[in-house]
Amino acid sequence: MTKKTNFRKDLKKVAVGIYKNKSTGKYFAEKRIKGKLYNQTFSGLYDAKNWRKNFDGISVNADDPNVRHYSTLGEVWETMQVHHFPTLATSTKAIWIRRYSLLKMLEHLRMDQITPSKITSWVNHWVDHFKTEEYQESGRGRAGRCNLNNELNMLVTIFNWYKESEQYESEAVILTCPVKKKHRKLGFIKPVPDKKKQIDLKHAFIFFDYLKPLYKDLAMMQFFTAGRIGEIAGLQWSNIDLDNRRMLIKHTCVWCMSNKTFIELKAFPKNKEPRPVFITDEIFEVLKRRKAFKIQGNDYVFHVDGNPLNYGTIQVNYRGAQRKGKLPYSGTHILRHGMAKLARQVGGGLDAVIAMTGHKDLKLADHYSKCNEDDQKQFSEKIMNHIRQQKEKPSNDLVLEELESKTDSASFENVVSLSAFKSGTYN
Repeated sequence: MTKKTNFRKDLKKVAVGIYKNKSTGKYFAEKRIKGKLYNQTFSGLYDAKNWRKNFDGISVNADDPNVRHYSTLGEVWETMQVHHFPTLATSTKAIWIRRYSLLKMLEHLRMDQITPSKITSWVNHWVDHFKTEEYQESGRGRAGRCNLNNELNMLVTIFNWYKESEQYESEAVILTCPVKKKHRKLGFIKPVPDKKKQIDLKHAFIFFDYLKPLYKDLAMMQFFTAGRIGEIAGLQWSNIDLDNRRMLIKHTCVWCMSNKTFIELKAFPKNKEPRPVFITDEIFEVLKRRKAFKIQGNDYVFHVDGNPLNYGTIQVNYRGAQRKGKLPYSGTHILRHGMAKLARQVGGGLDAVIAMTGHKDLKLADHYSKCNEDDQKQFSEKIMNHIRQQKEKPSNDLVLEELESKTDSASFENVVSLSAFKSGTYN
């Protein structure tokens, strides 16, 4: 029996021109165009069907020097992990890998083959999948998919890196990112849950009151400095100068994404730039309390018996306080958002937000401190109070008020009297 016959024996037909290899589980697709037979192997049935539907018979001849050769999405992703991932935070790497999982359906395609129409097909496939009853009933934590924005953003990130990288500078020069605005609209599955991200001042102090002493000090420090939770958990005594009322937010705790335990202390924050913070009286009081727990040879401001804090433990304490205080918030980032909002209200602009949060991007500063429903409530009350006041005034008073305003604004300097005009005595 020949090798080709053996190969065909392992194949089971699953669709027109598509066969499944019983040994490997992969799909073999073939298509005849103008008498010539083309074939390709895929890891999924969707990819095989998509290739059968869209392949136009144009194949790249690797020996032709005049043909531009393109890498596949999978190859670009692997190169990106080697050259770009070392510059990323551990948590960012884990998030990107998770977001790429849905893009694996496209990774066999060359970068020039990833067209807007291909992305449209990909988006429609996953939207249909996430809208099925089977997925919606799959259990807690899995059925919360609202859109495909994160995956589309990941694809944009890959394309941007691909075009800017030295590894692909020759082949990527003429390509443009195929992700369009319409894809985000097509990727809508259901509305995003309404969550309040900016804790207000009144709720912040209620939240503090329901926390245990260690986590109360941690939360207050996070709020007063508008810091990320990893930066505050990684705060070091060596970066604090109580005499000159100055401290440096420099280190960051890195936690495992799966079990949320401490992995390492990174020597720089998310934007890789240390951020100086003035020690106010409130921050001074927190540090004063924490100094009583300082251990020789241990530089952590916040610790449990000398051990760095685990993110899972912080979450448990924060959630408990939010639940006991009946507060409409969740997560640890609400304190950073809350201070950003407060800075904009008190400081009157994005400069105040940037000074507190350390953002370098105005767009991010605006996002953190943007108007919310509390602002809408405040401004709508002011407007309605004005309407009520005007409505309560008698109509005669309104007419008189309008006439008076017109009279006050009139000027008679250039008015010539009729008698002066007739006698010709006017100048």
